[in-house]
Amino acid sequence: MEKRIRVRFAPSPTGQLHIGNVRTALFNWLYARHNQGDFILRIENTDVERSSREYEKGILRDLSWLGISWDEGPDTKGPFGPYRQSERLHLYKKYALKLLQEGKAYYCFCTPEELKNRRLKDLEKGKPPRYSGRCRQLAAEEVDKLLKKGRPAAIRFKVGEGYINFTDLVRGKISFNAKEIGDFIILRSDGIPPYNFAVVIDDNFMKISCVIRGEDHLSNTPKQILLYQALGFQTPQFAHLSLILGKDRTPLSKRHGVTSLSQLKEQGFLPQAMRNYLALLGWSPTEEKEILSTEEIIEKFSLDRVAKSPAIFDMDKLKWLNSHYIRKIDDRELVNQAIPFLSSAGYIYPELDKEVRVWLAEMINGVKDYICCLAELPEEAKIFFHFKAPEAAKKAEIRKMFKQNKSVKIIQKILTYIKDREELSFENFKKIAISAGEEIGCKGSKLYHPIRAALTGELSGPELSKIIPLLEGGKHLNLPHSIKGCAKRLEEFLSAIKKSNN
Repeated sequence: MEKRIRVRFAPSPTGQLHIGNVRTALFNWLYARHNQGDFILRIENTDVERSSREYEKGILRDLSWLGISWDEGPDTKGPFGPYRQSERLHLYKKYALKLLQEGKAYYCFCTPEELKNRRLKDLEKGKPPRYSGRCRQLAAEEVDKLLKKGRPAAIRFKVGEGYINFTDLVRGKISFNAKEIGDFIILRSDGIPPYNFAVVIDDNFMKISCVIRGEDHLSNTPKQILLYQALGFQTPQFAHLSLILGKDRTPLSKRHGVTSLSQLKEQGFLPQAMRNYLALLGWSPTEEKEILSTEEIIEKFSLDRVAKSPAIFDMDKLKWLNSHYIRKIDDRELVNQAIPFLSSAGYIYPELDKEVRVWLAEMINGVKDYICCLAELPEEAKIFFHFKAPEAAKKAEIRKMFKQNKSVKIIQKILTYIKDREELSFENFKKIAISAGEEIGCKGSKLYHPIRAALTGELSGPELSKIIPLLEGGKHLNLPHSIKGCAKRLEEFLSAIKKSNN
């Protein structure tokens, strides 16, 4: 019977989720879903000083926003919990003592200062820092004596000789010389296990079949394989993902504009776009295709299509992909995603009635072709919420346009036709504008540019066929900023432009 696929994502709650970690979580999730396996979320919080529940909550929140669901984790019941390392300390101690009793590990009484000095001496000699094995040579009587005195002691694993060989599912055959590793600590004197020991215990008892992680963990793999063998555990498969670099081919950092998923959320990137983009950072389907639904990615995903070379994070490409999803997703979902941004800008109330939601969907559809991410939406939407005629009239290009008498006459003529109308459709407005243009002798841009400037205070933007119905439909809504209809805006603009040109 083929072993069930079980993978895990095990972040440390010491900060926000880095893009590289998010990509690792996504690849694990995709691999599990493609193989009808299990995706486990484990919190590695043994770094007591830096770990916090707030960061843990942020991790769970960000993964949920991205659409990554877990089958077992710290907030769900599962057969192999608990899923926080801080709640599993008894297990680590038990198996460290087991190795000690079997002669595969030993007590180490070296102080942190002594170890630091030895590392510095190794570096000065141009040698890689490696534990000398000093305490490995202590006689049993000396060990008992030091323990009875209460001397703090860590437990170190005895590394033998030879080569540690394994086949990485991404990188192929890999070999490490045990001589280059040195005896390493598996339990500190305070009872806290280092990373390499804790993950072996956890991955074994959580029945992890494949460990998918970043290539920065590649050097940890031989140590973990030695521990699996010493404990009599079955060694899982390993797959190490390449680093994510910026366009300058240096490790992704703040200077590239973004490092965490929460930053991208705040900028208004959609989860659909993020899943699509991150999946293509180091993996490619068999056909050349850049826009893929999550279902398509799950269906096509395999580790043999994961590249060994570094992936390049390209913000311009992400924006392009996000703009595609903004234009294509369902109106209701787009409104839900947009609400926090419009609410933060003070344009809408967080709680919306059905009428406002319908209007918002129409408004967003009117401007979405001009944005790459939702953080840009308030700027494009301000023509509806923040029309201030005096400010518009002071703009140099608009002032210049309205020094021409025909521009003023166009607005005056249109206003005489519409100011007493309760309802005004774009079709009626267009007929009125054309009629006014014929009377005054204007058409094309000389007719419509003054109208746009007078209604929005801008010289470019969405088509008037979208703007006019929205202005008329929005003037009856309960919003923090009242949306003035076309007649009111034209009146205010005429007054302001006359003052500005006097």
